[in-house]
Amino acid sequence: MTQQTYPPAGEAAPCVAHPEVATNLRCSRCERPICPRCLVQTPVGARCRECARLRRLPVFDVTAPVYGKAAAVSAGVGLAAGLVWSLFPLVGLLSFIQCAVAGYVIGEAVSRSANRRQSRGLKALAVGGVIVAYVGHYLWFPLAIALTGIPGGIQIPEAAGLGAATVARIAGQPITWLVVAVGGFVAASRID
Repeated sequence: MTQQTYPPAGEAAPCVAHPEVATNLRCSRCERPICPRCLVQTPVGARCRECARLRRLPVFDVTAPVYGKAAAVSAGVGLAAGLVWSLFPLVGLLSFIQCAVAGYVIGEAVSRSANRRQSRGLKALAVGGVIVAYVGHYLWFPLAIALTGIPGGIQIPEAAGLGAATVARIAGQPITWLVVAVGGFVAASRID
């Protein structure tokens, strides 16, 4: 392997990463010419990216297996929260509280499954779990009626069936978006 030589310090040379930029800056370790875009300020002076050895912090380094595990936990806990939600359906302001509690549980489960790592992807998975819980409580509702033994069950018009028309009607209601937004916010905040 041959050692590449660069013009002496004080003379303009093309940047190693951006040859179209002439620079007088040098890496304090390897003496390669670097432009201001490549410069990384360290406690011992300006360095190139290679010499600065930039690495992501472990808490932000989320791998594919961690995402897979978090997705499975989010879906599983979301379905379980949907079942509990269908057993105890609440309306009005109480539905916001119920969704916030579901969001807290789902967000905490995702955070723990990812070993307290942080990323936007994990936050999205936690919010997805809240959506699964919200939709799941409509899916579980007929089972909840059978389990509780309430004759005729609690009459919630949206629970009449989960066809495409019902999903569209539920999704078209502003209260749906607000309830899910509250739960999603709480779930995403647990990932920090």
